[in-house]
Amino acid sequence: MIRNYLSAEQLELWHRMVGEAGNIVVLGHSGPDGDAMGAILALTAYLQGLGKKVTPITPNACPDFLRWLPGVEQVIFFRNKQRKALKALEECDLVFCLDFNGLSRLEELSGSVERCKARRIMIDHHLDPEEIADLMVSDPEAAATCELLFCILHQLGAYEAMTPDIATCLYCGLMTDTGAFAYNSNRAALFHIVGMLIAKGIDKDKIYRNVYYSYTESRLRLMGYLMYEKLEYFPEEHVAMFALTEEEMKRFNFIRGDAEGFVNLPLQIKGTRLSISLREDTEKPLVRVSLRSVGDFPCNEMAERFFNGGGHLNAAGGWLPKPIDSAVLTARQAIKSLSKKE
Repeated sequence: MIRNYLSAEQLELWHRMVGEAGNIVVLGHSGPDGDAMGAILALTAYLQGLGKKVTPITPNACPDFLRWLPGVEQVIFFRNKQRKALKALEECDLVFCLDFNGLSRLEELSGSVERCKARRIMIDHHLDPEEIADLMVSDPEAAATCELLFCILHQLGAYEAMTPDIATCLYCGLMTDTGAFAYNSNRAALFHIVGMLIAKGIDKDKIYRNVYYSYTESRLRLMGYLMYEKLEYFPEEHVAMFALTEEEMKRFNFIRGDAEGFVNLPLQIKGTRLSISLREDTEKPLVRVSLRSVGDFPCNEMAERFFNGGGHLNAAGGWLPKPIDSAVLTARQAIKSLSKKE
């Protein structure tokens, strides 16, 4: 039931690349989510168990609700510690690229990684991966990168010695990338993996509470404000949309991660097939766009066509230039284009 992702040739290449490497960097994408952080920390712990020197790096910080993950204190956030991150890239002889399918997802770190002479291994579940690594493990059908990583570790014979901390990180990635198993998770094989992780002694209920029950009062009030004051609904297209400005974020004492999950809320409206969230970036002159859908609605196609992005069938993202009013107009055009097709 557990898939072997590596062919005999790839397995040999993996052993050679990892075996010859003494100094390894493990990378995750900008704005690291639960899947990226879970994969980074699980692989870091596994490699350290092999006696490797490992430096986990992400372009910027993870949300506060992931700061409890085992080993998170090891992660270098490039935006905060640029010299340390660049030194690690200069000295490493192997780079793992986890949960991203192109170097552009590393944003300001991408150039340094591209110039890095170390060999690369990519493990990812997003569509249309770019050829960025010597060994690439890609499966868009997987629920999360943590699913791929679990299967690889299992194939390597690492399950028996898997620690509860590694299992916790992998479960967190699976849980968060499926909305607590509410979407993209209707496969028996996935729940077989979940059962194997639970067998390692994880507390799945505590993991859920740590992620979803650890927000501030301000975040809850912001959620109510968005749903009551800002939500737009388009009944003919069965689409919901809301926009969050930088001024509103300041008003509600916004911290990184506070908007996590908001885009899913309008999908609770009966008959809704698509939800769109727009949020002003506080560090760059752009508007972050998130899309979530149900059923067979391809929000990844809409992200590509209108929002300079992409993603999965039911979960995608992108961006638009500021001002946010202009971004809202573009989103409305995207929504209206749906009625023209029908």
